[in-house]
Amino acid sequence: MARNSRSKDNKKHGGLGRGIEALFEDEPQIEDNNEEEIQDLNLSDIRPNPYQPRKNFDDKSLKELADSIKENGVFQPIIVRQSVKGYEIIAGERRFRASKLAKKTTIPAIVRDFSESQMMEVAVLENLQREDLTPLEEAQAYEMLQKNLGLTQEEVSKRMGKSRPYIANYLRLLTLPNKTKHLLQHGDLSMGQARTLLGLKNKDKIDEVAKQVVKEGMPVRKVEALVASLNAKKPRKKTVQKSPFIRATEHQLANKLGSTVNISESKKGSGHLSIGFSSTAELNRILDVLGVDLDE
Repeated sequence: MARNSRSKDNKKHGGLGRGIEALFEDEPQIEDNNEEEIQDLNLSDIRPNPYQPRKNFDDKSLKELADSIKENGVFQPIIVRQSVKGYEIIAGERRFRASKLAKKTTIPAIVRDFSESQMMEVAVLENLQREDLTPLEEAQAYEMLQKNLGLTQEEVSKRMGKSRPYIANYLRLLTLPNKTKHLLQHGDLSMGQARTLLGLKNKDKIDEVAKQVVKEGMPVRKVEALVASLNAKKPRKKTVQKSPFIRATEHQLANKLGSTVNISESKKGSGHLSIGFSSTAELNRILDVLGVDLDE
């Protein structure tokens, strides 16, 4: 069944938000349409946007939306594009998922002609405007735009309406170790806490410190102080365990010479022998014991 609906907004792509409209201002192939056809499409013919940056959908809010759809239907149509097999969602995946949950068979939709790059950008922008992404999902979305569209950080920042440092700070989150990423993704760790942990000089300690931060519920300022104190500590030198033969040799030489003796051995079998003395007289005594005559 098809229905006609006149847009209340004379701007490009009415209903998607000013950020998305601005995105396509330089796309001459997309024309203004004050009137668009709303179609009831079969849910079975529709697939999610392959570039959807949001990985987690809140079950409780989806259930609430599904209950509303059961009672009142879907007020705002989703936006799709036609693909080889059926349709792909451009915007409105929550309504799509909730409609399936409500056991609906169709959903009102507007079909538009979008390129791959436009699909990616709209998916990111829609979620950013709704503030639906976790910090990690947002970072992954910017990385996707960079890689798939070949954009620089500066170009991503312009397209998204963000500053370059803002984009750079999010992309840095992707360098966190996996356990810390998990804490960030599930809301146990905040963006501010995660960014502060990136300042640790010893990157191998990030997961351990992140776990401590979550356990103690540290505010960002306390995390900053902890990171600063850890960075100020000098790493302990690793003590090499000497073999029984080396230790016995040191002991025998020390007894014979009456002085401290230290033997260091490399993995290749070479090494160094050092004999301690506190004065010239003691050095001469050691030389006598060794049978070294400097006058010869």
